[in-house]
Amino acid sequence: MLHVDLDQFIAAVEVLRRPELAGRPIIVGGRGDPSERAVVSTASYEARAFGVGSGMPLRVAARKVPDAVILPVDQAAYLAASETVMATLRAQPGATVQMLGWDEAFVGIETADPESYARQVQAAVLERTLLHCSVGIGDTLVRAKVATGFGKPAGVFRLTAGNWLEVMGARPTRELWGVGTKVSARLAKIGISTVAELAAADPQNLVPEFGPRMGPWYAELGRGDGTSVVDDTPWVARGHSRETTFQHDLTDPAQVNDAVRELAARVLEDVAAEGRPVIGLTLKIRYAPFLTTTHARKIPETFDRNEVLARAVDLAAAIEAGRPVRLLGLRAEMAMPDDARNGHTPTRGGW
Repeated sequence: MLHVDLDQFIAAVEVLRRPELAGRPIIVGGRGDPSERAVVSTASYEARAFGVGSGMPLRVAARKVPDAVILPVDQAAYLAASETVMATLRAQPGATVQMLGWDEAFVGIETADPESYARQVQAAVLERTLLHCSVGIGDTLVRAKVATGFGKPAGVFRLTAGNWLEVMGARPTRELWGVGTKVSARLAKIGISTVAELAAADPQNLVPEFGPRMGPWYAELGRGDGTSVVDDTPWVARGHSRETTFQHDLTDPAQVNDAVRELAARVLEDVAAEGRPVIGLTLKIRYAPFLTTTHARKIPETFDRNEVLARAVDLAAAIEAGRPVRLLGLRAEMAMPDDARNGHTPTRGGW
């Protein structure tokens, strides 16, 4: 199986539209104005060399790279490019394609020479879209996904049970897909710092820290094990969410309530297109300067727009009166159809 990942996808799409930007540090985020509150959606490799990364406040990124070209997010352009890439992958001989996001997908194939097939995929994508991609080859989805990082940019790398520990064993656990900084710190607390140590751990020893499901799963992840099936069952969204970062903090309760209602209306538009009832709501609140809290509630299954709106307003009662609000977000969870895939990534034991 292959993991195909577009290199600096959003920045690359922007360069295709503005060839004169090739080789320059590019930062894409918000409305392209670093004086506004917004975060970086992506950065070109030239900007990443200065420490700019996704999720960084745009104004911080601008300070790191004063001569960067800062562009607004254009989701329609990225979606169109993504659709062309995915159509190209599906057109490859014998390919089963499982989309992970608009810039990455797993491709299941039967071949005696996966490296040649991977280069064929790269050539096809480049010819059709002028975009470069990296390809990881693995005998599990996890190994294929991790392998891609060693192939960047525009390369091919293979990770299997045979070389997993040789390549990954001495690396910190945070480099595993699905671990990250917080989980790696919890692992270090119980004496596990490297991938090799996690791979050798007794899964039951991880249960007290991570629980009966996640503990054994992290041990499996340390070995690079897991499913080796690429599933092209269409992914069904479990929920829809919207959020707004306010250019000026909200302090008036009436403003806050209006903002929650507006968010709910936008989320309900997304949910209505799905034709499935809402079964839960989560309100995200970021107070100034940067403290984030969430409040979640299951609700009786309903299609009633007014009922969902009323429940969202109920959740808003948890917002501390008078405390400046920097960001609000609302997520509506929907009932899942019986034939939906159980999870859409190999993380969290989803498959």
